[in-house]
Amino acid sequence: MKPTAALLSLLSLSGTALCAETFSADVWADNWFEMRINGTLVAKDSVPITTERSFNAESFAFEADRPFVIGLFAKDFKEDDTGLEYIGTGRQQMGDGGVIVQIKNEAGEPVAVSNADWRCLVTHAAPLDKSCERSANPVAGQGACAFEATEQPDGWDLTGFDASDWPRASVYSKREVSPKGGYDRIDWVEQAELIWGPDLEQSNTILCRLTVE
Repeated sequence: MKPTAALLSLLSLSGTALCAETFSADVWADNWFEMRINGTLVAKDSVPITTERSFNAESFAFEADRPFVIGLFAKDFKEDDTGLEYIGTGRQQMGDGGVIVQIKNEAGEPVAVSNADWRCLVTHAAPLDKSCERSANPVAGQGACAFEATEQPDGWDLTGFDASDWPRASVYSKREVSPKGGYDRIDWVEQAELIWGPDLEQSNTILCRLTVE
């Protein structure tokens, strides 16, 4: 007797489930992130980006078949397109970002860490002239407060997307980022590095991806 289409589908799904591995992930971000695996959301920062000083770490697990693509969407807080925060107060300033990632297999061995192997595209950069930070009346898109913004490319977090022309992630020291708010509760492997766009202050929104073989 020939198997039905429904049975074939079930067998296919069962085979996929048997092949899938379980991975554990740790992410610390200033200020906010989403992680996607092959385009599917697996984790989202639990602290809203509008929370003051919203840096924190998240630990979670997911299942995937190798190879798979990690898509990381990360944002530093900004009040508007000037890229500034605390606008109109004595604390008016550019914020600064940073993110670190480690992913381990079921044996606790690292299979992916954030480093210069990641490709990262900045989709919002501001202010383009840092003197905007000192403006008494900063207006997005005017004078020193110009900005650049682009839409997320379709399929950027999927396996078939070609990100070879994206810049490599910029790597920063712990001293440059000053991670806090949950960073120290994670036992980071030595290979995991803090990454961001080319400028910690001007790169406000980034898309980063890495293929795990």
